Amino acid sequence: MVRLAVFLGLAFSLAAQWRVGRAEVDITPPAKMPMAGYYRIRLNEGRHDPLYAKAMVVEQAGERVALVAVDYVQIPRPFVEEARRLIAARTGIPATHVMISATHSHTGPELGARLRNVTPEIDALAKGFWAKIPGLIAESVERANGALAPGEIQVGVGREDSISFIRRFRMIDGTTGWNPGKRNPKIDRVLGTIDPDVAVVAAGGGAYVNFALHLDTVGGAEYSADYPYALSRALREVKGPAFSTLFTIGCAGNINHVDVSHNRPQKGHGEAARIGTVLAAAVLKTMERMTPVPVQAVRASTRMVELAPAAFGAEEVEKARAVIENYGRPNANPFYEQVNAFKVMDLVERGGKPFPAEVQVMALGKSVAWVGLPGEIFVEHGRAIKLASPFPVTIVAGLANGNLSYVPDRKAYAEGAYEVISARVAAGGGEAMVASAIEQLVALFRD
Repeated sequence: MVRLAVFLGLAFSLAAQWRVGRAEVDITPPAKMPMAGYYRIRLNEGRHDPLYAKAMVVEQAGERVALVAVDYVQIPRPFVEEARRLIAARTGIPATHVMISATHSHTGPELGARLRNVTPEIDALAKGFWAKIPGLIAESVERANGALAPGEIQVGVGREDSISFIRRFRMIDGTTGWNPGKRNPKIDRVLGTIDPDVAVVAAGGGAYVNFALHLDTVGGAEYSADYPYALSRALREVKGPAFSTLFTIGCAGNINHVDVSHNRPQKGHGEAARIGTVLAAAVLKTMERMTPVPVQAVRASTRMVELAPAAFGAEEVEKARAVIENYGRPNANPFYEQVNAFKVMDLVERGGKPFPAEVQVMALGKSVAWVGLPGEIFVEHGRAIKLASPFPVTIVAGLANGNLSYVPDRKAYAEGAYEVISARVAAGGGEAMVASAIEQLVALFRD
């Protein structure tokens, strides 16, 4: 009886604990690849810092979830599906328990429809590397799963409101300005409010960090993870060289780093280092007042929500074809015409079919939950999810499990400008995803 009691006690103690594993896999592409992020072709000219797929696996009583952040501008849905298939085969973690997010670095490889009008050699180089990406993502999860070890999980939410800014403005003539320029006298008022939350989950010798700020700080043609690289470097200087920082972008579809109140330059690696350092300070302050996450069940839920495509006129199609034919050449069409052309041709290819959008939720007991949404989600949607969530801490990751492009709120559709011109889904799509996220959060909390 004594031996049985000891055995049962040991079994209970092993079940009633967190196990966490982390891993990083270098996913830097080869040189001379087409670079992502802009409506023009630019070929890679070197590497400032490596790009990574960073994974964190959490297990309790045999149930596991995997969170992955990839230092790319996006992760196309087919890449996600293949990576999940490989992860399930190699680790046994089901697809519904794997969230794959892109940080949205504009200084990584082009992965989508803007790979046009390049030489056959460049096209083959790009697509040859694309084929490797799902395997590299799966490798990060496989390594993290192999590194599972007992450990405490702590969570906290800090605040940082000095480095992120709404980039949409009402102009004095009544129009909507998008990044209208520093100290522009024609600005009337800002259209929205940022989300200053700095969510931190510390576990397994590292931290998961989420913050709503667009990654388009560095620019140029060198590979770089942008300000998350500076964030990771700064935290390692304090926490030690083995400390791993997994960063995901929050709902930052209408937020960037540009402060229009002054004329100081805000581009390049120096600016990325400044932002990353300020964010690291917020993370470090938050880590001084973290709350342990009680050992409870690991749960996950996912639903596919069908979103109506945006409307377009028949007269736009011919013009769009002409604009794309001219893509990448000198004296290309005006920026908004290029944006609309790619949107229209994407919609033509869909033939009126709705967009399937995966809304994914994961939870650690009743303490912390993650929501993954597939696109550049407006901050209003993220704030609505957090406000309605029953969990004390809810983290919303954008560009998760695919990319629907921009997802504005209803109000923004009436205002127009860049993000609305680019949006593939019709007004109301974001609100539908918010509703699904809230329903799943409530169901997991009650479970």
